[in-house]
Amino acid sequence: MLKIGVLGAGHLGKIHLKCIKEIPEFDLVGFYDPDEANAEKTAQEFGIRKWGSLDDLIDAVDVVDIVTPTISHFECAAKALKKCRHVFIEKPIVTTLEEARELIKIAREANVKVQVGHVERFNPAFLAAEAAFDRPMFIESHRLAQFNPRGTDVPVILDLMIHDIDIVLSVVKSNIRKISASGVAVVSDTPDIANARIEFDNGCVANLTASRISLKNMRKSRFFQRDAYISVDFLKKELEVVKINDVNIDTPPMGFILELGPGRGTKQINFDKPEIKPLNAIKAELESFNAAITNNTIPMVTINDGYSALEVAYKIIEKINLNAANMA
Repeated sequence: MLKIGVLGAGHLGKIHLKCIKEIPEFDLVGFYDPDEANAEKTAQEFGIRKWGSLDDLIDAVDVVDIVTPTISHFECAAKALKKCRHVFIEKPIVTTLEEARELIKIAREANVKVQVGHVERFNPAFLAAEAAFDRPMFIESHRLAQFNPRGTDVPVILDLMIHDIDIVLSVVKSNIRKISASGVAVVSDTPDIANARIEFDNGCVANLTASRISLKNMRKSRFFQRDAYISVDFLKKELEVVKINDVNIDTPPMGFILELGPGRGTKQINFDKPEIKPLNAIKAELESFNAAITNNTIPMVTINDGYSALEVAYKIIEKINLNAANMA
């Protein structure tokens, strides 16, 4: 059983504490939060130990789960890694690319496991869709949220869009050729709504939109590939797969028939909406990290994956800032 400690007992930190308590392969040693009032309240609520020192908690565990504000990710992770602790770190991995590169170096020297909390990789709808992906050539993602002051200290790209950046990078196995982007700061000092177009060397294009000032919530991605369309609703946890097949003359058609025109034949359109089994994605990612440590396998979302998503996010922010400067 792996001893684990949680750094940060905010909204997400409490969710992590609850999930870890339900994972028998983890021994939850306790948590650290610098806010004494919140720490005391959390300790009473969960019946677990609050530690008075970050360093003392790190010394007492095998695994450190970092759920602090992003600005403190590097300091917390670097301390844990230098003591050769396995680290789970929430997204975005750190604040800057320089910090990310330094963290990769420290992790390599420590020879421990690091997993980044890009939780949508564990969304049951996305997990069910993975088998259907076959070189998608156009991807369209919308991640829209109603306004919430929490998170507005960073651009919407780092707050919301980074989820879809990671998903796209995990699906498209190709280098990026070009990025175009635009965004607007509406109620905060950084962009609250943004759109990015990512073009890959293999011809795939991903069009990502993120907003934190919408009237409704939406987290949906559509993947278009040869003879198939895959729709993943991350919010409702629903999957729809539409496939276009040749008509089998020996089998009665089960879907819609599409006449392609003179000399082009006939196709059959099949609609499939698989039943998605309920799954707690945060609990699943923490269980996955436990398994990676125990079995000495590569984590589902590596530190390099976290770096790649952050790198693309900052390229998008750079494009938005450049456009804003040109319009000034």
